[in-house]
Amino acid sequence: MSQPSDDEIVFYTNPMSRGRIARWMLEEVGRPYRTVVLDFGATMKAPDYLAINPMGKVPAIVWRGVAVTECAAICAWLADACPEAGLAPAFDDPARGTYLRWLFFTAGPVEAAVTAKALDLLAPPDKAGMAGYGSFDQVVDALEQAVTPGPWILGDRFSAADVYVGSQIVWGLQFRTLPEREAFTAYAARLSARPAAVRAREIDDALIAAAAAER
Repeated sequence: MSQPSDDEIVFYTNPMSRGRIARWMLEEVGRPYRTVVLDFGATMKAPDYLAINPMGKVPAIVWRGVAVTECAAICAWLADACPEAGLAPAFDDPARGTYLRWLFFTAGPVEAAVTAKALDLLAPPDKAGMAGYGSFDQVVDALEQAVTPGPWILGDRFSAADVYVGSQIVWGLQFRTLPEREAFTAYAARLSARPAAVRAREIDDALIAAAAAER
């Protein structure tokens, strides 16, 4: 695995993973980057990659000597590191509170509740207070508020929060782990039409097709 130069963004991913979220964010940012595709059972668990992410999972970004993992963190970090893209409110902008609120809510309660429901491991009602998400229905109702009235989480302003939150909603609708509420379907349609989202899908889908052709 070659070492990146100081100003080179290196993106470690697999096109059939959450790396698709980070890819979309990179396309929104618009800076050049180099992609390193890793295999789930081999290079992702190799010592040189474990030095970047001890979890042995993708995605990861390495830039200027800093390694960042976890999709929500990657989205937030790139938005702050590339202010010219206008994807994050400034530190003194009151909208930053809303922006961070829904980023962390989706990375925490939404991810936990959706996974627990899919595995039939939701906390029973009498233990809901012990779970950070409370109940699945509470999480879904709150998530619906985040994208209503729209068009974006910050109203007319698209941000990195939409990349992360939106990806979770798009996948939730695709895999039926979230209910098909009108607010979700309309939001997903707006997101999917963004040029950066289209470019990211095309790149990752081409990687999947190329890998299939080599088998």
